[in-house]
Amino acid sequence: MIRVRGLHKRFGNQVVLKGVDLDLTPGRVTAVIGPNGAGKTTLIKMLLGLVTPDRGRVVWDDLVLNGDCRYRSRVGYMPQIVRFPENLTGRELLDMVSSLRPAAVPDTRLIEAFDLQADLGKPCRTLSGGTRQKLNAAIAFRFHPELLILDEPTAGLDPIAARVLKDRVREAREAGSTILLTSHVMSELERLSDDVVFLLEGGVRYRGSLADIKAQTGETELEGAIAWLMLAGAAS
Repeated sequence: MIRVRGLHKRFGNQVVLKGVDLDLTPGRVTAVIGPNGAGKTTLIKMLLGLVTPDRGRVVWDDLVLNGDCRYRSRVGYMPQIVRFPENLTGRELLDMVSSLRPAAVPDTRLIEAFDLQADLGKPCRTLSGGTRQKLNAAIAFRFHPELLILDEPTAGLDPIAARVLKDRVREAREAGSTILLTSHVMSELERLSDDVVFLLEGGVRYRGSLADIKAQTGETELEGAIAWLMLAGAAS
């Protein structure tokens, strides 16, 4: 269980997070939703140990995440925009990543499912956007992570590849991984998520199950429920 409590963060005069509380539960997918500027990226960077909160804390089981990077070996991260070393081939990139976790047994299922073998000998600079995104996903899932952070994971993927990745997310959930998922495609989040955290202007406006957000707003779809919360926030 990952518990986020009272996170505050500002950059200069800009307040980005205002007392954010949320839980990330093993064996469940939590969708973190919010408009641009809501604080999603800063929250993810705090979970990755790349940004330090001004106040508050993140606790993973009994470990307070305080800048010690050792826990990152338990994390798989798929950024929205991936930047690979352009001169390395895909195979060299996988070898480099594997050298950082020498005790882990690599999971090659996504490489096989995406049929990436023929592209691994090419320099990353020559790969198409969709192929880079497939490689991005394969790296995120490569070491059986306890925590998966997936930021717009299907962006740039064709329908077949997107389906392969969604199936892999479900498999990871069934295996007990804790999964944080962001996407602007509400239908995708609705099909994959168990829980929802809605951020607006740096604060949590809703946290709970997918079923509860629909019940509380009277909407039958997640997209309508989030629109209802945004309108309610604008009116308050």
